[in-house]
Amino acid sequence: MPSYQPWCHGNITRSRAEDLLSKAARDGSFLIRDSESIQGAYALCVLYQNCVYTYRILPNEDKKLSVQASEGVPIRFFSMLPELVEAYYSPNMGLVTHLQYPVPREEDGEEEPESNNLPPQLPPRNFTANDLKDTDLKPSEQACKSLSETYLTRLQHMDLSSMPEEHQIAIQEYFRTSICSDAEQVQSGYPTLPGLKKLTMTICKSLNSEITRILPALEAFHRALDQQLSPGIGHFPKQMSADSGQFVSFRLEQLTKLLYSIEDKAKSSIFESVGFDAGHRKSLIPPVTFEVKQDSLGISTKMFLKVDVESGKLYFKKSKDGPEDKYFVHNKILQLVKSQEKHAKLIIAVETEKEKILRKEFLFENTKKREGFCQLLQQMKNKHSEKPEPDMITVFIGTWNMGNAGPPHNINSWFHCKGQGKTQDDTADHIPHDFYVIGTQEDPLGEREWSDIVKGVLRNITNISFKQVAIHTLWNIRIMVLAKPEHENRISHVFSDSVKTGIANTLGNKGAVGVSFMFNGTSFGFVNSHLTSGSEKKLRRNQNYINILRFLNLGDKKLNPFDITHRFTHLFWLGDLNYRVDFPSTEAEYIVTKIKQQQYQELLSRDQLSMERNDGKVFLHFDEEEITFAPTYRFERDTREKYAYTKAKATGTKYNLPSWCDRVLRKSYPLVHVVCQAYGCTNDIMTSDHSPVFASFEVGVASQFVSKQDLNSTPNGGIQIMNCVAILFTKSKTKFLIEFHSSCLEKTVKTLEGENMEHIEGSIKVWFGNQVQLTPIISDPEYLLDQHILICVKSTDSDESYGEGCIALRAAQSCYTEFHITLTHHGEKTGTLTGGIQLHTSEGKLTEKLYDFIKVEKDDTPKGKGGDSNKSSVTQAHDISNPNYMGVSFQRGNVIDKGWSYSMPPKNTAGQGSKDLKKGDVGSRSPTTKSLNPMGEGEQPSEMFDNPLYGAMGKSHHRGKDQDHQLKDQLLPPDMFCTSSKQADADPDRPPVPTPRIRSFTCSETKPQLPTPLTLQVHKKPVVPSRSEGGMGANRPPLPSKSRPGVPEPQITKPRDYRESSELPSKHRPPARPAQPQPPKDMYAEVPKMGRSVK
Repeated sequence: MPSYQPWCHGNITRSRAEDLLSKAARDGSFLIRDSESIQGAYALCVLYQNCVYTYRILPNEDKKLSVQASEGVPIRFFSMLPELVEAYYSPNMGLVTHLQYPVPREEDGEEEPESNNLPPQLPPRNFTANDLKDTDLKPSEQACKSLSETYLTRLQHMDLSSMPEEHQIAIQEYFRTSICSDAEQVQSGYPTLPGLKKLTMTICKSLNSEITRILPALEAFHRALDQQLSPGIGHFPKQMSADSGQFVSFRLEQLTKLLYSIEDKAKSSIFESVGFDAGHRKSLIPPVTFEVKQDSLGISTKMFLKVDVESGKLYFKKSKDGPEDKYFVHNKILQLVKSQEKHAKLIIAVETEKEKILRKEFLFENTKKREGFCQLLQQMKNKHSEKPEPDMITVFIGTWNMGNAGPPHNINSWFHCKGQGKTQDDTADHIPHDFYVIGTQEDPLGEREWSDIVKGVLRNITNISFKQVAIHTLWNIRIMVLAKPEHENRISHVFSDSVKTGIANTLGNKGAVGVSFMFNGTSFGFVNSHLTSGSEKKLRRNQNYINILRFLNLGDKKLNPFDITHRFTHLFWLGDLNYRVDFPSTEAEYIVTKIKQQQYQELLSRDQLSMERNDGKVFLHFDEEEITFAPTYRFERDTREKYAYTKAKATGTKYNLPSWCDRVLRKSYPLVHVVCQAYGCTNDIMTSDHSPVFASFEVGVASQFVSKQDLNSTPNGGIQIMNCVAILFTKSKTKFLIEFHSSCLEKTVKTLEGENMEHIEGSIKVWFGNQVQLTPIISDPEYLLDQHILICVKSTDSDESYGEGCIALRAAQSCYTEFHITLTHHGEKTGTLTGGIQLHTSEGKLTEKLYDFIKVEKDDTPKGKGGDSNKSSVTQAHDISNPNYMGVSFQRGNVIDKGWSYSMPPKNTAGQGSKDLKKGDVGSRSPTTKSLNPMGEGEQPSEMFDNPLYGAMGKSHHRGKDQDHQLKDQLLPPDMFCTSSKQADADPDRPPVPTPRIRSFTCSETKPQLPTPLTLQVHKKPVVPSRSEGGMGANRPPLPSKSRPGVPEPQITKPRDYRESSELPSKHRPPARPAQPQPPKDMYAEVPKMGRSVK
């Protein structure tokens, strides 16, 4: 066999291997790739009759290789892969067909060195230095000679008079001979650089012995200060002698960390002993007054609202310096309701001393002021909450390519989210975030120096000394996570890692660093990446992303089949992604003109990242807030007025067109709360050719749950998953099973082997008919509704994943709910999975979440029927008017489908009655059947909300493809179609969620295609006109609050629907029988209800 093995493809993905074999299109074509399920093993992929058969090649204890072929065939062992392949060219070896045509590796036309100059990732025994010399001798000799001459020339022009002679000789000798030896070692797969290690040991001989001498004393001193070693320091070796094999740089790093830790521990201990509190100053938010207008009998009156977060009071004043005798305490402020159409309008629901609810409407100066007021009120509620653990936190994300230059003296605007784009109001300046995540690229500073700078800035603007959760650096790429001191005991399982994607994937000038941790019961992941530069390197950037996704090792190690996009409740991806605006270089001046005019839409339509996401090639199911700021690259330094889009190079002029290189994206589990509060860039930090980018998020979190119920008397909960049908985009000829993973389960559960059915070419339909019973560790609904089940479809023979997805338990409780999720693997869409889920919990009361304190509502929504409101109805959680609870967010930006949807089983016939859907069957999601969220009549599910910060409302009928995809996957109310199991199982071969029904649930573009006959509308209540039809509420005019003094406003108790009624296709509602009145529309809009259980 030749030394170069064309059939060996290294760590390519399974789907890529299938594509290569399909292109070969000849029986007996084969290749070998690394196994995705077992480290050190391989997968032999063979094409036969247009199907791909996969056989595992496993090493034994003696590192002998064998193929898992058909039963009854004697097992043969081989020392090397070429020997194994040669043997299986012979027929009757247990394979579906003998090996005939090796499929060669694909050439990477963009960056040849990054993919082809390294041998495949195989054991070194297969690729010796001698093998490589046959093919690579001349190029490597030339490269080494050039490298050696370059460094020797540089050395000759340096002043070496102050250097000892022995050190001069050692350096010259390294550049003359040893550097070539190191290069050959790297080419052979041994990147240990023995020549460099020998040189540093020679130069640092005295330093090394000194470190060995002083390290034990420092370790003892450190242990005396703190009996438990800091997790960041770790356990040091008892002796780090000169021949320990470690680089001197590594030992110096350990020594530096130890000294810093000693300094911090000693300071903390001494400050605490004398009562000095400078280390943890209390954060005080000063009172803030807002000027607002209030309409009274058609007359606009000026008023002032004063928010005192520290005392927990909201004052209503008629003049700025007027008396403060009228106020409401934090627990009497029940709800804030934002207007969706009038962006500066806010409704405040408060409880009076007589337990009456007042509804006060105010108009703020602008949207930013209203948002700042809401954030302060939320901070007040959180500060004075009686809950032991938070259910909502805020996270600041910052990314900045520093351009190898230090930061300016003042970088406050970055952390205040000030500049261009969606920015925060001045009134929110004093509100500290719970976490600050800062990612930098081309960062010239040391870790300690940069950490001290950031902590100092945050201390000045928040009066808090933030704790460092983690910091990780790869060359000049760095990520740092800081947290409030009060959260220190809530953070656990901290991990950090890095992936190199530079030349040959061995250089760290490009790549990613990441940090993950648990915050109580919620997992967080953060990735900072610096991808390949160059407008023409788009495909290489896509490959960088896939490599980072596959090889960044963060999060729960037990979730081995899942990549980082499925391991975390919330994953944030930031950095200099380097995607450019795809215009020809001749359009540079045109681009600059558009930027000066702040007309970004045409440029954004040619943004490479947006186009690649739309095509599903990168960042599948990630969200990004709408971009409303200028491109952040490439500026002339020390100014933000001029873009430097040309660069003179030896090969000619290179163009770097102004582009949005620096981005922040996020991906969260289904039905969790997350809102982007800010997304923009600064315009006063000018030391780099990039502008810093900021984003801030309001994020729902789950507590470390401790059940208040008696575990002995509490019935066991259950999660039933049934009728699963998977469609997998693969040509593999194998059998499949499903694995269910979750922290709420006692153990991982597997289904029986599924039944493969014929499907369209290139995909397989698999039916998993058996019902799966999952047993949660805690059956309390307060705990279970915050949990998620991770799903992995695996092959039974190679144990490799063919697709992963996630199901939210919040979607179903005591009511059979159908799900439709997109399966992905290594960032690619690999299929779909449909099925049904039913959740059984113990009895328990759901508590209100802090993020449900703020709702969104239209102005022209008709009021509900009369009746006094009460406190519980105003403040109940899980209201459909919280768009993020429903998986619908404020953003209008580059959002593609979320990869999941939930619904109830549809009726079999359009004219069939809904006798099973009785009013008495519709209750809450709690088994107690107490109403968790009383709603007014005439309501419908929420529509996709436009971003309220940029007058973009009223454009739903002009939405593009991205918005249609988003609406396609929004949650349908689970109780909309609660039916008997007979209907659900009428057709055993029917996928539980028909695709056409889901696709029809989009925005108003589907109106002309409504299939329901008009005669069915007779039994419905009158359709509310849309905004374009002259306003809403023609049949039930609004009742102004002023006309009914003392009577609580029902609009708060029964929040209105935001979707234009014409946008809800009537075929989603159960049609009424002629002899039975149509159930009231409010039961469709209500989220926390349950229908009749499926037995």
